[in-house]
Amino acid sequence: MFEIRALKQQLQDLIWTDKAETHRPSRSWLIWVARVIYVLVRDVTEGQLTLRAMSLVYTTLLSLVPLLAVSFSVLKGFGVQNQLKPTLLEFLAPMGERGVEIADRIMGFVSNVNAGVLGSLGLVLLFYTVVSLMQKIEHAFNYVWRVSNARNLAQRFSDYLSVIIIGPVLVFAAIGLTVSAQSTEIVAALRSLPFAGLLFDALGYLTPYFMVVIAFTIIYIFVPNTRIKWKSALLGGAVAGILWQTTGWVFAAFVVNSAKYIAIYSAFASVILFMIWLYAGWLILLVGSSIAFYHQHPEHLRLSHTVPRLGNRARETLALQIGLLVGTAFKRGEPPLTRSDLAHSTGVPEETIGYIVNALSWRHVLREINDPPGLVLARPLAQVTLANLIEAVRVQDLALGDWHITIDSAVDRMAGEVDSAIVQTLATRTLHDLVEAAAPDVTAPAP
Repeated sequence: MFEIRALKQQLQDLIWTDKAETHRPSRSWLIWVARVIYVLVRDVTEGQLTLRAMSLVYTTLLSLVPLLAVSFSVLKGFGVQNQLKPTLLEFLAPMGERGVEIADRIMGFVSNVNAGVLGSLGLVLLFYTVVSLMQKIEHAFNYVWRVSNARNLAQRFSDYLSVIIIGPVLVFAAIGLTVSAQSTEIVAALRSLPFAGLLFDALGYLTPYFMVVIAFTIIYIFVPNTRIKWKSALLGGAVAGILWQTTGWVFAAFVVNSAKYIAIYSAFASVILFMIWLYAGWLILLVGSSIAFYHQHPEHLRLSHTVPRLGNRARETLALQIGLLVGTAFKRGEPPLTRSDLAHSTGVPEETIGYIVNALSWRHVLREINDPPGLVLARPLAQVTLANLIEAVRVQDLALGDWHITIDSAVDRMAGEVDSAIVQTLATRTLHDLVEAAAPDVTAPAP
């Protein structure tokens, strides 16, 4: 036990003691990869990612048939509904014969879904089940991205229905274009050439990887309720895509060698294998999203998973800094800053930024908008005093709910004198004054 602890301490010292930015690019990249692996293992072993993956498995089992029924109806309008089963078989390919059996059963359920039989109420429940699945997926990705605010009701229906209706068409259109391109006479002629034939064979082998990577990248960009950089999403999608394909091979080998388990579970074996494959898929998706998150927010790559607790002075200083950054962006006519931008600029985790932003919003200093997304001032620069910024976070500290502190009158008078001193010093100084004084030194957050 002592040797394991010593080895763990040595590993932590090796990864976390040195600053990656002080090394040459190759070494700093290796340190970053080691830190990402460390925090991913930590996140998985803590259980939150696995818990959400299991929750998504349950929701998927309830919503899969309604989702495919809606997709089948959309694809039927374009005359490509026959492509639904081959795609489902491709997804269940690692399960072998069990996958074919499950695909046949699912398609049987989908074929039996009749809008005329369901009626208006049944049709509404059908769409509600599909939207609930999308909402559960968004909540899981929002957790990974430390996003506390979900989409509002109008955004949910518009965004979710767009994905449900347009998504299948785009997927099958891409598959159709790929198949058509491979069957053209030009491609057939090029395949007859020695080296070109090998090249096209390699492309045919790698095409499933590319398709999965692109699909995961799109999911990582559009599902979380925050702004995602395409480079981070692409990195997460690439890693998750490789894991997906590799896990498919491993799972296929597991199914081939699981005759004993199939004999034990009998008719339930197919369902259990299907649930295990769903769980592996959702966990891979969440891990890839975590990689994208840590790439976009390197300030979260830290040894401890807990959110740092700020002292009074640090909270007040951070409130002033946030006011300065938002006020400067407004004065320069730049796009509003997001919580992510503020985290990049200050080097403080976005959760901590959220506490300060929420306090400033509650005191009507800041306001969050959706188009374009970001933070703006709730009042003109000259009407926001520096005392307003300080009071916002101080009032948050004093929000003790039902707790009542018993204090002496002399202490209460002294605390009042401290508050009065702050007000007298800052009440006449506005955010406009702070922006003007700091104008040459303020730099825009990193893109």
